[in-house]
Amino acid sequence: MITLQDLIFFFTINVSGMRYETQLRTLAQFPDSLLGDPQRRLRYFDPVRNELFLDRSRVCFDAILYFYQSGGRLRRPANVPLDIFMEELRFYELGEEIMDRFKEDEGFSKEEERPLPTNELQRRLWMLFEYPESSSGARIIAIISVMVIVVSILIFCLETLPEFRHEKEQREDTTGLRYTTIPHPTIANETISIPPGFNPFQDPFFIVETICIFWFSFELIMRFTCSPSKLHFFKDVMNTIDFFAIIPYFVTLGTELAKDKGAQPTVSLALIRVIRLVRVFRIFKLSRHSKGLQILGQTLKASLRELALLIFFLFIGVIIFSSAVYFAEVDRPKTSFTSIPEAFWWAVVSMTTVGYGDMYPETVGGKLVGSMCAIAGVLTISLPVPVIVSNFSYFYHREMECEDTTEYQHVSMRSLENTGEQQACPPGENLAKPILLDFCFVLLCTPAQNSFIQVRQSPGTMMLIMYSILELSLCVTEIHCK
Repeated sequence: MITLQDLIFFFTINVSGMRYETQLRTLAQFPDSLLGDPQRRLRYFDPVRNELFLDRSRVCFDAILYFYQSGGRLRRPANVPLDIFMEELRFYELGEEIMDRFKEDEGFSKEEERPLPTNELQRRLWMLFEYPESSSGARIIAIISVMVIVVSILIFCLETLPEFRHEKEQREDTTGLRYTTIPHPTIANETISIPPGFNPFQDPFFIVETICIFWFSFELIMRFTCSPSKLHFFKDVMNTIDFFAIIPYFVTLGTELAKDKGAQPTVSLALIRVIRLVRVFRIFKLSRHSKGLQILGQTLKASLRELALLIFFLFIGVIIFSSAVYFAEVDRPKTSFTSIPEAFWWAVVSMTTVGYGDMYPETVGGKLVGSMCAIAGVLTISLPVPVIVSNFSYFYHREMECEDTTEYQHVSMRSLENTGEQQACPPGENLAKPILLDFCFVLLCTPAQNSFIQVRQSPGTMMLIMYSILELSLCVTEIHCK
């Protein structure tokens, strides 16, 4: 026995002049989407042509239609940028679950929800230090934090100038006392001579550094105290940077206090220099207050596979061209390419098109290898660039949309179902509902003076009438049987 559900009803969708035909039950698989919900798609229905008209991308719609036909498989066309395809997905309202699954397929990690503290005081302090745009006080704290970071970086750079080092040496030489030479407390590879009674902690650079460290420590302690999840706090990369930004100061302070008491330092000079070098990473603290740096970090994180592939290709090229240039230049007197490892540096510089000129081939064979190395480097580096640019464009547009987001509320049958106002419908009524709504929309949009004539002359409309009558008959029959 052939039921009404087995009847095929074709639905025409016009996308920028390209007509697509599909079955209504194909779209009904996802009733929460734009095409699956009859109320939402009626906004784009053309009663004259009896079709759905969408002024959207035809290339993207091929993937959207395949999503309905395949039952949920979503694949982005290779010639469509990621941000444009994401915009099309939002237009067709496929849902957050489908969007998240698509992002995972594209290689983007799922964004973790950041809960707020339950305590009212902790929540206010957390918003004050973690969300600079939440209030005026938060903006003031963010400005102070940025200023302290900039001052700290400037101090780190200025204290290495020869003028300040010479001024300190002249100030110490005028005393005519007996000096003690010790490593500089903040400058690597430098020493200072301290006369009796001279206190290194009176250095203006050290005082400014102490003030900056006090602010960094206060900020870190407040964030840790108000954090809703201590485990998530330690896993955050930015908090790790904040912690390592203040470690060099306390290590240097402990070393100088030990020297002041006459004790021998237990930390090697090389380790102290490495720890002092960590101070330069304070500049990454600016990423907490800079959307641009955050977007750059997210782009690099999302492009790790492409960057790893780039490094792998460069590694292969370095091995090949360094070996080739070595054997091409090995017989040359006083050649710079004394071994293959010595040629690694030349291969890296040539493939990245830097070309310092400290090493260069002189033979014809070596120049030929150098030309091939430069061309191969340009081609290798240019391969992952479109993917990285596409990822950057996606994160940039997403950040812009988060700043200018406007929430829209759509009235749908599903919302009535969630509130309990909609009763369960018989099986046949679910298929009849889209047809009835389409038919009613045709009648409402038809001019009054010619409505009856246009209804009779339109084959598509007559088919809607006949199909709706059959569906209503089926519904009545099912209800009567129950």
